[in-house]
Amino acid sequence: MPTISPQLVQLNCPACGTTFRTSIYTLVDVSQQPELKSALLSGQLNMAICPNCGAATMIGTPLIYHDHARSLFLVYFPQELNARPEEQERFIGEASTFLMRTLPADAPRSYLLTPQRFMSLASLLDAVLQADGIPREVLEKQRRYIDLISQFASALENEQQLARLVTQHKGELTYEFFAGLSAFIEASQQEGRDDAAQMFQQLRAKLIELSGFNAEADTEANVDRQAVLERLITATDEELDEAITDLRPALDYSFFQAWTTRIEELEQAGQSDQAQRLTARRTYILETVERLDREAQAMVDAGAELLRQILTAPDPQAALQEAADKIDEAFMLVLSANIAQAQRDGQTDLVTRLEQIAEMAMEIIQAQLTPEERFINELLMAETPQESTHLLRTNAAKVTSDLVKKLNEMADEQEKRARKEVSERLRQMAREAGAMLF
Repeated sequence: MPTISPQLVQLNCPACGTTFRTSIYTLVDVSQQPELKSALLSGQLNMAICPNCGAATMIGTPLIYHDHARSLFLVYFPQELNARPEEQERFIGEASTFLMRTLPADAPRSYLLTPQRFMSLASLLDAVLQADGIPREVLEKQRRYIDLISQFASALENEQQLARLVTQHKGELTYEFFAGLSAFIEASQQEGRDDAAQMFQQLRAKLIELSGFNAEADTEANVDRQAVLERLITATDEELDEAITDLRPALDYSFFQAWTTRIEELEQAGQSDQAQRLTARRTYILETVERLDREAQAMVDAGAELLRQILTAPDPQAALQEAADKIDEAFMLVLSANIAQAQRDGQTDLVTRLEQIAEMAMEIIQAQLTPEERFINELLMAETPQESTHLLRTNAAKVTSDLVKKLNEMADEQEKRARKEVSERLRQMAREAGAMLF
């Protein structure tokens, strides 16, 4: 089947009024033009860039998405077009007839007779990604990145506004964000839209400059993701639950995209048994991730309730002591988030109270630790490896075989969780402490 050519349309830029021509797609057939799927998911399909001012405009046009491998026939009509029912049916009928003629003689066709209709483009994208095995929580996160890219792109010509936006959202400028921005660039290049690709490349360079994003850390994160992928693929059924729990922070949009790509590669190579195994495992990982997230949310809710009780208690210290067994990582995360929010709101009295609670909570946690665990916490809190070495040498009495054993155990645990930097630091400490015993 020949590829489907885009249609040329004429537009007036809503920002500067310039008239220009651009191309649009109304049919995305991923079996024939998989690059259009990438463009659609990255928000680049039917995005027009004004050649005069660089303003980006999403063109409202009917869209049909077809994926024969997954029996998807999805239809979206923008409400602002006010298309009459008979116009919609004619458009869908023509597309359905065209697609039926292009399929192999023995290919299933019944799904083309029952198209799924969507009221918004976002809901259609959800259906596409869910068919790829990507959970809703991950979709929301990816949509947030797309919204951020749109905000930054709108402010590209106003450096002060862009700098303010970067300051507000610096914590969100992560590996996943820049991976999404790179996807925008690649999609623009694949469509031959050099103006859009150039604009997004300029935006990426500016964001890296303003945020101080570490490109080397970006590369290391990608390598680590491949290690995460391989561990979950090769894990036995008995090892899988533990691996998912250890690696939960790394199971994000990029991970599920990479997993889906691996399945598609196996299908194309004719390794259907292995592709089916990975598809079934992906489903299990998704279900386990959703369960873990529900459990984590319950822990956060419990931490928030405990903090409320302590704040309203006549004697916060006594209340903390009574709830010592409930002071966990979730409680400390809730406490840190509340301190940060109070600081942003300028509530100095509340900040002071919360920081006092944090100090008391840390004292309780420290009291529950073994001597080795307390000393390891001190070592990890050192700002540089040199300071950690100094602490070891000035506390020789605390350097025991039990300490070395604990350091190696913690390094193993962090390595399983794909926290390479922390794992390596712990192993270095273990080596230094071990050398001091001889």
